[in-house]
Amino acid sequence: MPRSAHRQRPEATPYVDLTRAEWSALRDKTPLPLSAAEVEQLRGLGDVIDLDEVRDIYLPLSRLLNLYVGATDGLRSALNTFLGEQGSQSGTPFVIGVAGSVAVGKSTVARLLRALLSRWPEHPRVELVTTDGFLLPTEELQKRGLMSRKGFPESYDRRALTRFVADIKAGKSEVTAPVYSHLIYDIVPGEKLTVRRPDILIVEGLNVLQPALPGKDGRTRVGLADYFDFSVYVDARTEDIERWYLHRFKRLRETAFQDPSSYFRKYTQVSEEESLDYARTMWRTINKPNLVENIAPTRGRATLIVRKGPDHKVQRLRLRKL
Repeated sequence: MPRSAHRQRPEATPYVDLTRAEWSALRDKTPLPLSAAEVEQLRGLGDVIDLDEVRDIYLPLSRLLNLYVGATDGLRSALNTFLGEQGSQSGTPFVIGVAGSVAVGKSTVARLLRALLSRWPEHPRVELVTTDGFLLPTEELQKRGLMSRKGFPESYDRRALTRFVADIKAGKSEVTAPVYSHLIYDIVPGEKLTVRRPDILIVEGLNVLQPALPGKDGRTRVGLADYFDFSVYVDARTEDIERWYLHRFKRLRETAFQDPSSYFRKYTQVSEEESLDYARTMWRTINKPNLVENIAPTRGRATLIVRKGPDHKVQRLRLRKL
């Protein structure tokens, strides 16, 4: 018997695991439509990203998503053929969820995807909505004793968020969402974001992959992620995310927190070490527990897991098989 017959076959998994180099090769001949200046504008504070990262990681992802959108359109045509005139449906938006911890860089990923996907001629109208707009207002959080749980699933109006995406998916001509301001750390009264039948909707937030909770009657409800056609989880070691979080807080203290209207301006009035002590407490008591208890457990529900190394560069990717 040949020696090769004794080799163990790789363990079967529901994922395709790819190194950075293997993933990068999948971009084929997709051209890079963004300049260095545009990437800089899209980059989040403290995030490390350049044209090489966009070329190696996000161009292949935009190509994959373009294939998914095309395949979904083909499936919809097949369904219309099956239903005939009785249930023929026009195109509804392709919905992408982007999840991950505070400070892991998911907002940058979402903005990059929006910029890249809108350059494909098949779907030029791409909208991005963050779940921050569906946080309960500060007054309501205080009334419920949830200020120290801000960002946890219970701090959101989950019913309104799910209804918003359901209406988009249903093809409604116009859907509105509340607007959140990181400057005042609250919902902006009277301000609304209007979304009008996009080709693609990207929904970015901490808990977008959370399964639906049973209702008071014990029945299982439809969750936000049930409306996603594709989802991305941005992953990294907890220790690295904490370091990025503290670095970002320090940078914000030097910039946005200086605004007289900033909720966090008080942390510019004390020493840097005192302000960082506060940030460490926030991480230890709010952000890390939320990551460990609520966010990280949803990682396995994502279509694609993007794993970052200590330098913010993507090292590996795990794609769910069809």
